[in-house]
Amino acid sequence: MKMKINLLVSSACFFISAASAADFPNKELTMVIPYPPGGITDIVGRTVAEQMGQDLGQPVVVENRSGAGGSIGASYAARAKADGYTMFLGTSATHGTNPSTYKNLSYDPVLDFEPVSLLASAPLVIITSNALPVESLQEFIDYAKDRPGELSYATTGTGGSVHLTTEEFAMLNDLDIVHVPYKGSSPALTDVVGKRIDVMFDNVPSATPFIKAGKVKALAVTSSDRSLLLPDVKTVAESTNPGFDSGSWIALYAPKGTPDNVIQKLNESANNALKRQSLIDIFTEAGLSTQGGSTEDLQEHQQGEITKWAEVVEAIGYEPQ
Repeated sequence: MKMKINLLVSSACFFISAASAADFPNKELTMVIPYPPGGITDIVGRTVAEQMGQDLGQPVVVENRSGAGGSIGASYAARAKADGYTMFLGTSATHGTNPSTYKNLSYDPVLDFEPVSLLASAPLVIITSNALPVESLQEFIDYAKDRPGELSYATTGTGGSVHLTTEEFAMLNDLDIVHVPYKGSSPALTDVVGKRIDVMFDNVPSATPFIKAGKVKALAVTSSDRSLLLPDVKTVAESTNPGFDSGSWIALYAPKGTPDNVIQKLNESANNALKRQSLIDIFTEAGLSTQGGSTEDLQEHQQGEITKWAEVVEAIGYEPQ
């Protein structure tokens, strides 16, 4: 008798859940962004939230919860109710590098989240000081190899995607260059322009004005395709390292256990948003490429990133913080 009651309760819960998922969404949704307002991730989140709200017929409210490399927002979203009304804007940090660079991560990017859709990607651009007598990526590699330990490279901080991408490139080309971490892009760029730092892998939008003004040299972009903002700048893959593809990315997730049909509805809505010209224009101006695809595509992409950065971190001997 007790078993029958349990089965009836389980069945009732299932049908209630299915019914509530069928009319999803019937109220306001929230998108948690793990970084402060104003940055690239925030621009992506707010643009996608607006477009998805129109598509779903319910407003999507943005909630910024920043700190600890995105971990604070990720932990908060991971513990939200798994009903589709809370979404999370994951990045190449929260769902790529963090598992290898943080010792005690407060969430699991695989076990705590359901992948929804890859939204955008952005390459880095390799820039050098005008003091260096190089005009191409191969010339820079040759120049650096002849001067092991003499050249410096700037990053926006230790353990982030910029740092690890630079180390990946240096490792592939057997370069010995000295890391100088900064608190953000602006002071690092200032020192590259001022010829106090030799090279930097920077976000395309922040570096582009300096490149166009002739204050730094652009040698290559790190994505598999050229940047829409810098169409004349070759990729690393075209120049020196076939297959090289690295940079930042942004994707949409939901808490683990969110019903499959809700995930699919969110995926469809996100993909619809990414096809709209108004969104594409905003992304292009920010140096971003629109992505999209299935939940399986994102899952495969994420796992590849986690594996790749774990190997890089181990190879360079980086100690998780």
